[in-house]
Amino acid sequence: MKGHIRERSPGRWAIAIDVRDPQTGARKRRWHSFAGNKRQAQIECARLLTETKNGTGVDPTRMTVAAFLERWIEHMQGQVSPRSHERYAELCRKNLAPLLGALALTKLQAAHISQAYAKALASGRRDGTGGLSARTVTHMHRVLHEALQQAVLWRLLASNPAAFVKPPKVQRAEMKTYDLKQTAELLEALRGNRMFIPTVLAGLCGLRRGEIAALRWRHVDFDAGHISIEQSAEQTHAGVRYKPPKSGRARTVAMGATVAAELRAHRLAQVQALLSIGVRLTDDSFVVAQADGSPVQPNTLTHNWVIECAKIGLRRIRFHDMRHTHATHLLASGVHPKVASERLGHSKVGLTLDTYSHVLPNMQADAAALVDDALQSALQKRGPKG
Repeated sequence: MKGHIRERSPGRWAIAIDVRDPQTGARKRRWHSFAGNKRQAQIECARLLTETKNGTGVDPTRMTVAAFLERWIEHMQGQVSPRSHERYAELCRKNLAPLLGALALTKLQAAHISQAYAKALASGRRDGTGGLSARTVTHMHRVLHEALQQAVLWRLLASNPAAFVKPPKVQRAEMKTYDLKQTAELLEALRGNRMFIPTVLAGLCGLRRGEIAALRWRHVDFDAGHISIEQSAEQTHAGVRYKPPKSGRARTVAMGATVAAELRAHRLAQVQALLSIGVRLTDDSFVVAQADGSPVQPNTLTHNWVIECAKIGLRRIRFHDMRHTHATHLLASGVHPKVASERLGHSKVGLTLDTYSHVLPNMQADAAALVDDALQSALQKRGPKG
């Protein structure tokens, strides 16, 4: 097996790999295009020879989109979080491959991708009950675009066809939250329930589901009056792993008197319950735990929320919406957006303002009224001229 390079134009090379047909023994030559200097072309030629000898090389002209996506999924492992990798693999195998997988990678065009998105929107659900949401198709587009960009870097494609396709416009869903009266009603209904403390942490502190599942007693400082958010639990097919919070950095969340009192009562009850089965509570124990002190999975919180909220007369919202509820209460009460952003663990205050823009009109009206009152007061103090 041999390979050689030939310069077609300055910086552009043709790499020829000689192979033999395993059935007929006839010699065949595979050509590959490469851009770079001579040394880089020689290295690429050696790499292609090694792949061909090991049986891992694939003729780009014969590689299907499905085969390429599998190669890309393998490449992405270790470069993103396990949960993100699972999501990428799911979108590739269950959504993109059925629509585009049979096409040759080098023949893939923007028109094919656009047609695939239209079909996904119309009838993309695997159970045959209709189309996928615009948000899901947008996620498909982001994954496909990133994958095909890697194909360009690998020189399997000259350009990225997904770059010439616009994903569907995603309409922002109306945010569902509870007002203060409903929040109080919910907490009273859940008191003594397995979801009471998780709801307190989400609704009164703005913690995410994964942050609640990862919270340990050493993170709760009753003397200082705050909770340290240092980890988040991420659920994958392989199990639960603990990682830094979503923003990538730890933060502290101040506890109000209500939260502190509820957590003190919960800790005492937890100590007594664990002692009854011969387990000692430590600072490393989880705040929200199973009856034996073992950690709760994030998905379990969601499952329990659905079950317990079905018993309450309030309209149904997601568990994550309790975090939105807390943020809405903060901003509606006049808390500065920067403070709310830090409390929620947003990377930028702009994210907070954009996410909770529905609260801002009322805030602006209140601000205008305050300015007007101050102006009228100043005018009255000056009195009439003359």
